[in-house]
Amino acid sequence: MTPRAADRARYDRATAHLDAPVAIVDLDAFDANADDLVRRAAGKPIRVASKSVRCRALLERVLARPGFAGIMSFTLAESLWLARSGFEDVLLAYPSTDRAGFAELAHDPKLAAAVTVMVDDPAQLRLVDDARDGGQEEIRVCLELDTSWQVLGGRVRVGARRSPLHSPAQVADMARAVARRPGFRLVGVMAYEGHVAGVGDSIAGRPVRSRAIRLMQAAARKELAVRRAEVVRAVRTVVPDLEFVNGGGTGSVQHTAAERAVTEIAAGSGLYVPRLFDNYTSFTGRPAALFAHPVVRRPGVGVVTVLGGGYPASGVAGPDRLPVPYLPEGLRYDPQEGPGEVQTPLLGAPADDLLIGDKVWFRHAKAGELCERFDVLRLVEGDKVTASVPTYRGEGYTFL
Repeated sequence: MTPRAADRARYDRATAHLDAPVAIVDLDAFDANADDLVRRAAGKPIRVASKSVRCRALLERVLARPGFAGIMSFTLAESLWLARSGFEDVLLAYPSTDRAGFAELAHDPKLAAAVTVMVDDPAQLRLVDDARDGGQEEIRVCLELDTSWQVLGGRVRVGARRSPLHSPAQVADMARAVARRPGFRLVGVMAYEGHVAGVGDSIAGRPVRSRAIRLMQAAARKELAVRRAEVVRAVRTVVPDLEFVNGGGTGSVQHTAAERAVTEIAAGSGLYVPRLFDNYTSFTGRPAALFAHPVVRRPGVGVVTVLGGGYPASGVAGPDRLPVPYLPEGLRYDPQEGPGEVQTPLLGAPADDLLIGDKVWFRHAKAGELCERFDVLRLVEGDKVTASVPTYRGEGYTFL
């Protein structure tokens, strides 16, 4: 029996009493992945990206482990909810225009002490002030550095379009804008190198493209390490007691951790290890989050149909954004249909061994987005479900 076949047998036994669709997290794999992130971070604390987890119980589990500290959230409403729930260090990774949320933050000393908001434009500071509604609490602020690699005088750009702050001078000017404005305190700098951390460098069947990605990433890492250090030095001339410099992501943990200017690493997808994280040379994780759909039809030889399954991930639309049939091994989509909203035909020899009611296990393309489809995660240890915990959706929250 192959390791994947053994996993299928475990998951089927663990969930035999549950009807599909069902979503699970294999806690042995989850914990092993957490250990690997800590190993690669080499002593620097890891701030957990909540968008890649979207389950309070699992955020609590990983933050209880040595090597993890703090949350990186994705909306202000989520940040406030997490802070009210007892999480004491929440960094909002994206600018917000949630006026009601800013008013609440400005009125509540506990929330104001726990939540740090992201800015990269003086207009965002003005929006916060306009939303205070009389609240006088000091707002903790983090600046985001644009990490894109720009060559040929900026005519070629590699990396996500995020912050407008690219140079040390631009970030230092923004730091001075924060320092001059009463009611705000600059505490951190963040720089997410998505073109390194979020792009696999070993694409199956694409050796030339994989080599090109590795060359690009090596050059981009070198440029960013120099620029990030210069940015931090420039900001510290304005705010000497800067609390943190956050960088990295699951795919770049060990590289970013090696930079002296960086004080903490961000990671989250590496806990679940969705399919997009299969294509890295620098680490190998264990798939921890899976979902199953039931076989409801057997249309013919070598074909079964499961209920539902059309769960595409965000990003540029393409085959790599689709869930992948994982267990049993050897199933594939019908190219004429793909994964559907209400049914998904699957082709391959293993289909002939599947019966009506059997489960087919899938892996999502990205991490936390799976939790927007399920209200409960079943936590599996060995061949038993040992707990059932709500996702954000299960607690009644869909923040974005």
